[in-house]
Amino acid sequence: MSDRTADVVIIGGAVMGSAVACHLAMRDDFDGRIVVIEADPAYETCASARSAASIRQQFSSAINIEISLYGIGFLRDIGATLAVDTDRPVIDLHEGGYLFLATPDKLEILQENHQLQQDLGADIGYLDASELKAKFPWLDVTDLAAGCHGLTGEGWFDGYGLMQAFRKKARSLGVDYLADRASVRRTGEDWQVQLSTGDTFSAPVVVNCAGASGGAELCRQAGLDVPVVSRKRCVFTFECRDQLERFPLLIDPTGTYVRPEGTGYICGSAPPADRDPDCSDFDVDYSLFEDHIWPTLAARVPAFEAIKPGAAWAGSYDMNLFDHNAFIGPVPDLPGFHLALGFSGHGLQQSPAVGRGLAEMIATGRYQTLDLSPLSIERLSAGRPIIEKNVV
Repeated sequence: MSDRTADVVIIGGAVMGSAVACHLAMRDDFDGRIVVIEADPAYETCASARSAASIRQQFSSAINIEISLYGIGFLRDIGATLAVDTDRPVIDLHEGGYLFLATPDKLEILQENHQLQQDLGADIGYLDASELKAKFPWLDVTDLAAGCHGLTGEGWFDGYGLMQAFRKKARSLGVDYLADRASVRRTGEDWQVQLSTGDTFSAPVVVNCAGASGGAELCRQAGLDVPVVSRKRCVFTFECRDQLERFPLLIDPTGTYVRPEGTGYICGSAPPADRDPDCSDFDVDYSLFEDHIWPTLAARVPAFEAIKPGAAWAGSYDMNLFDHNAFIGPVPDLPGFHLALGFSGHGLQQSPAVGRGLAEMIATGRYQTLDLSPLSIERLSAGRPIIEKNVV
């Protein structure tokens, strides 16, 4: 056993932890030792590797829109920003856009969201039912009032590649990665991070990026209760014999989604509340596809009545039951303890802005660019949820 020191210990080394480490290590005004502890070094079960990996500006809250507006620029420039020597990462960003569809009873919400998105600079097109049919002739618009399509700045990418790009850049800048499980406790002015090997690290700053696999438990060890749980989400693949031109990431009014992937498609949907318990297994719920997803998609896109189902997999969301938005930043009354937790499925697309923001906070004590304080844990004790109407 050994007792070691660090300036910053980040627990959780997937996309969020690696984004924080990378941004902090890239700063000219920070030269401290950064240690990242990851319990799953092969990244077999982390959300970053099992996500549908997409980015959108079509949110209903300003902070989420602003986070993704920064994120898309970062993803476009990733080859230069995260290059290591001559190795330039590639994440296959495809800006096919989201297509949110609304029935007449949800039209006002769609219009309000679209106005906010435009006001903040998002490139989102608004189409009535006839315009939807003209642009996407394979779409059944019978029950629709309108839709919003991301013209640029929205789409999908290689999420695992993004995580590895952050990780490789961070390691090239001297960040240490350790494969181990960790627990925390406060000792004097520092945090003691205990590893399963018996080794310990003392550090003034700890960042909890442990996600669904243990983020809430780390908070409890530090003296903080957060309503963050692990929820299973399944992704299904299929092929369609018809070629459907200009297919976006389509969000049906039910919340069911589908998008292209290679020569086929991937799709998914949140299960009904009574079939969505706290969960840590990765068993695929095939009945969700048979009973809900396929019938819903076939009704919306008649060509999907004849498909060939393919592989499927399951992953975990660190679901924030308070308002389905992340807790980000320092925790009052727990000096040096920072959160990047509870992303509820938005972690990959939000990792560039959150990594940058937490690096700013740790290095300077404040947010220098985008103010992430609306996502502070303080909104929990104040009973002030962020009402995000576009939860997918």
